[in-house]
Parts: sequence; C-alpha cells; structure tokens
Amino acid sequence: MINATDYDILIVGSGAGGSAAAYALASAGRRVLLLEKGRELPRDGSTLDVDKVIRQGVFKSKEQWLDRNGRTFEPEEYFNLGGKTKWYGAALARFEPHEFEAEPVHQCLPWPISYRELEPYYEQAETLLGVHRFEPEPDLQAIVGKLTRNGAGWSAQPLALALDPNIVEHREEAAHFDAFASVKNLKADGQHALLERVQHRPNLAILTGQAVRDFIFDPERPERLIGVRTESGDEFEADTVLLAAGALHSPRLLQGYLSRSGLAERLPCADAVGRNYKSHLLSAVLAFSATPKTDLLRKTLLLLNDRLPHSSIQPLGFDGELLSTLIPGFVPRWFASALGHRAYGFFLQTEDGSDPANRVVAQINGARYPQLDYDPTRLPVAREEHQQLVRDFSRSLWKIGLPAAAKGIPLAGTAHACGTLVAGHDPQTSVVDADGKVHGLDNLYVVDGSVLPRSSRVNPSLTIYAWALRVAERLQRGEPLT
Repeated sequence: MINATDYDILIVGSGAGGSAAAYALASAGRRVLLLEKGRELPRDGSTLDVDKVIRQGVFKSKEQWLDRNGRTFEPEEYFNLGGKTKWYGAALARFEPHEFEAEPVHQCLPWPISYRELEPYYEQAETLLGVHRFEPEPDLQAIVGKLTRNGAGWSAQPLALALDPNIVEHREEAAHFDAFASVKNLKADGQHALLERVQHRPNLAILTGQAVRDFIFDPERPERLIGVRTESGDEFEADTVLLAAGALHSPRLLQGYLSRSGLAERLPCADAVGRNYKSHLLSAVLAFSATPKTDLLRKTLLLLNDRLPHSSIQPLGFDGELLSTLIPGFVPRWFASALGHRAYGFFLQTEDGSDPANRVVAQINGARYPQLDYDPTRLPVAREEHQQLVRDFSRSLWKIGLPAAAKGIPLAGTAHACGTLVAGHDPQTSVVDADGKVHGLDNLYVVDGSVLPRSSRVNPSLTIYAWALRVAERLQRGEPLT
C-alpha cells in the first residue's frame, strides 16, 4: 500500500469513468487512490435474484431527492464498487460522428472534440471490455423480420455487448444480465474488466465505503485542490483529483466546493455547474403473443428508423419472470406471470437535448435534500419525436399481430444520467474543457457521464469509458501533474 501522502491521482467514484481512468493511470505507473462510496457486491447469487434486485430494491441507493415540484423520490442509483456498470452497461454502442456536433433545432450542444479524436479510445475500450455480438435468437428474428418488412421504415443492426460469449451456457446469468450484476464475471463491468487488471499493483489503492463529503483547498489559493475529506472525517491528498461520482453526484460536490471557497462568484463556469441534465426520454414497450417466448439473451439487436433520427430501440434483456414485474399491480399475479412469459420487451430511447433549467441542485443553503429539476416539456422537439417513436413502434407491433402496451420511464430512472458538467470551449456555458479539466481550476478533472454535451440515441457507457481513457492518456503524456 502506498503512503497516504504519496498519491499523484485521487479518483472519486468507480463507475465507467472512474474504473477506466484508474486502469489507465495505474498501468502507466501513476500512484493512484480510488475512493468508492459503496462496498463490493456479494457473490452469493443475490445480485441475480429478481425479488431482491427488482421487487425489494435491496442494492439500490435509498437517497431522498426532490423533483422540480418539491416532491421526494429515490433515484435508481447504485453505490458499489464498479458503480452502475455492475447493473447496466452491457450495451456498448458508439455515438455516431455527427452526434458530436451541435444541432440547435433539437437543443443539442456541440462536443469540444470530434468523433475522430475519441475513436482510438472507443477501440481501446471495446478491446478491454471484450465487446461481442450475438446472433439474434428465433423469437427476436421472427419479430424483427416482420417489422423490417412491414414498410414502416424499421432497420436492424447488431448490438455490441460486453458479455462473455459463453454466457449462453449459464442460463441464470444469460437471462439476468440486463439490470443485474453478474456473479461469474460474465458481464464486463468496470470492476471486472478494468480494476481487476491493476488492483494488485503497488501503485494503486482502492478504498471502499469512503463517501467523499467535500474538497480540501488552501483558502489563499482555492483554484487548486489539495485533496478530499470523507463523511467519516478522513482526509486524503493528491496532486490531481478526478471526479467520477456520476452525473447526479459530481456536480453536487463541485457546487458545494465553489460555494465554500468563494469561487462561485468568480469562476465563469460556476453557473453552468449542475445544468443541462440529460437521461434520454425513455419508454418500455411490451409486445404480447399467444405463444410463450423462449429467447434467452434477447438484447442482441438495435432497431432504427430514418424518420426518427434521434431515437433507437433495443430489446430488454428480460425473461418472462422479469417482464411480469412491469405489468401493473392490479393485474392478478398468476395472470401477470402468464403474460410475462408470452411477452417481448423493448426499450425505446430518444436523445433529450439540453436545457440549462434541467439541473441538479446540491444540498446548499440549508436544503434538506438535493433536487433534480427536470421537465421534458422544456425539450419540445425531442419530446415530440419520442411520442412519435412510441406511437409508430406500437402501431407496427400491432400490425404484425403483437398487441403492445407502453410505459414511460419516470424521473427516478437515472441509468443514463449525464450532462451536468458539460465539456466545451466556452467557460460561460460549459464546465470542463476538451481535456476534462474544470475551467478555472488547476487540478480538478471530470471523467464521468456528467461531461457529455450530447447523449446520442444509444446508451452512454462506452462513450464514458472512452472519454476517461482519453483524459487519462492526456494526463500521462501532458504537463506534469504537480
């Protein structure tokens, strides 16, 4: 174990960004401390148990938040080593090159870098995570075949998955990889695919159960951080700090720091901190059949439609038991179970654009809970496209003989949260620069999904991994970190 004062890099959070940065920097010989608020998950099979994971929500955070109207709710966040990548993160699609550019009509901000600049890190992340493509199974083949032939404009392409090719030989794992944590390491999450590669190196320390409360700084020079202080009162120092706590939590730490240090009145980027929250406009659609569905993985294809350019559809990797939990509670459970085993689930998502009023507000000025002020009506073009997506897809399913029912994902569904510390060139409208460094601060970088100016039409995990690998490499070869 390296001494407490000998760290080059201190990383807060171990999700996609934190694990990728820790891997890259530790591999390069940097002395790294990774602090994770949660603990390592058990390997007793409980993380694959539908009752514990879904019905009871045993592993979810119980943090209370306020919505825009002041009502309390619990975001579906996870505090554990590996972060959300343990639960989600299997679908690893790249953003398209044009999705790095501004699109004002859809309220999309530009990236400060191009697709080409991120491409090598996409490739590196795909290699590290063992991205694999699976052949679509019989039930899905039949459904998609009919959809793509019905003249409604649907097309399908393979979906890149961070799953071991042999997962199909382990039915319990294969049927419960989507929203569950693997016990046999058959899903390449941040912990298994990245941290375990470097965790035995003497220059890396990983401490769990360490919730960071605030930053330590010299009042005479608040632009440079000294380290962090945890909820337990422990203090850790390092030359450089990387924020990777996630789009809901990183901005809260930065907001608190700017307020306490007096920089909230001095830094041009201060007002942008926490703003431009995005999480995709999301809906689940269940398609019902007269016959049971027996596909195992299910989540193997991506459906697109040129008429809906900011949207995509992927099957839910849910078996009949899990799909039955999506059926309203007033339906008798025996009937819900029967319906679930005759259903195929689909996950519909639309890029939701950015509005500064959609924001995370920390517990400052005596507030009891943090607030997530998000209103999709602020994004009318995106909202209209998502409504059209749900209508068109549901109609297409009915036309091929599959009655369909849609359900919107509520505010608590934060699996794709991003955008609250957006990257950009202008410190008046963005928080970090093209290298991930916070505008106006000397040694604070951000490597989680909060930097994403756009969320694309696909899951953000791969892009977060790639961004973190890029920031880490630039730290390795750039200016000295002292």
